[in-house]
Amino acid sequence: MWNVDSGDLLKQLRIERGQRDDETRAPRWPWIAGIVALVLIAAGVAAYALRSRAVEVQVVSAVAPAADSGAGAVLQATGYVVARREATVSAQITGTLTEVLVEEGEHVRKNQILARLDDSGYKAALDAAKAQYAATQAQVGQARAQLAQAQHDAKRLDSIAARGLVSKQQAEQARTQAVTAQATLLAAQKGAQAAAAQVASAQVNFDYCVVRSPFDGVVTDKAAQVGEIVSPFSAGGGFTRTGVATIVDMDSLEADVDVNEAYISRVTPGMPVEAVLDAYPDWRIPAHVIAIIPSADRSKATVKVRIAFDTKDRRIIPEMGVRVSFLEKRADHSEPIAGVLVPRSAIVQRDGHDVVFVIDGEHAKQTPVTTGADFNDLKQVTSGLSAGAQVVAAPPAGLKDGEKIKAAAAANG
Repeated sequence: MWNVDSGDLLKQLRIERGQRDDETRAPRWPWIAGIVALVLIAAGVAAYALRSRAVEVQVVSAVAPAADSGAGAVLQATGYVVARREATVSAQITGTLTEVLVEEGEHVRKNQILARLDDSGYKAALDAAKAQYAATQAQVGQARAQLAQAQHDAKRLDSIAARGLVSKQQAEQARTQAVTAQATLLAAQKGAQAAAAQVASAQVNFDYCVVRSPFDGVVTDKAAQVGEIVSPFSAGGGFTRTGVATIVDMDSLEADVDVNEAYISRVTPGMPVEAVLDAYPDWRIPAHVIAIIPSADRSKATVKVRIAFDTKDRRIIPEMGVRVSFLEKRADHSEPIAGVLVPRSAIVQRDGHDVVFVIDGEHAKQTPVTTGADFNDLKQVTSGLSAGAQVVAAPPAGLKDGEKIKAAAAANG
């Protein structure tokens, strides 16, 4: 038999504390790696969200100074081209369109037919009214004949009664019948007048089935199609049209601009103005102030000013953006200002240099510029910008090159 020491056996069965902890402890590095990955993903999502969030800024256009060397810009303002004479033409009755005779962009003349409605019901009503009027006219003729006969009988019986051949009662009855016949004739005549009024009313409704242009102009919107129901009243559900077409009198186009109320004292009616459309930045249009609207917009701190174009042109269309320079005559005849003008707030410092942020799609592009003289609230930019360039009116301090923006038009004094 083997001689086995019991002490050695106990030592072999004993588990050291460190060995036991190593065997029972699960590895931790996969958990740590997962947490780190989640943190990195969350940081990436947050950074992407911050990058994709657009910074809301106001946008203005760089404008070439006035070409007239004898005039200086007092201030500038932005606005839109509007039509003083514009109408959405609708039918004056409810009906179904059978014809629409115009398209967008088409020139129309006053009283030109734009559309026709189904007139079958109104035509039947007109025919019925005319028939009723004819019947009442016949009744008038009958009553007039009866009156003539009654008057003749009364006159004859009066003559016979005077000779004692008939009783006075018979003569009085004849006179009463004559008076009654006269009243009958009057009633028939009134009935004929009422029937004539019904004919006139039915004729008006029948004429309403034809929609005409109220003035000379251009069709800017065709709002209804053949088969649709039109009505002068708004109906629920969206199945009834309230307009057939929108017509604009292009000769009535003018500009409405918002002038900062701090500078409105510089504007006077009849003041010369130079207008530049956003669509044609190199085209300067002579204009003048029509009127200053005596009401301020408290939310924007601006006053609306009406501007009349001295030159009519087909390129000027409603709702175009426009920037105007209010001009004043100067005694000296200095050379025209070089470069372009922008609000002084649009020029900021970045790394010790003058820069503006030009709108490039949905992003702001930092652009270095060379500046010149001050013109009230405007600043001359001699290089780095061209006329018509869209720039941020007042760049926020944290705005960076290439940052996503949300642009809104600014009204500048």
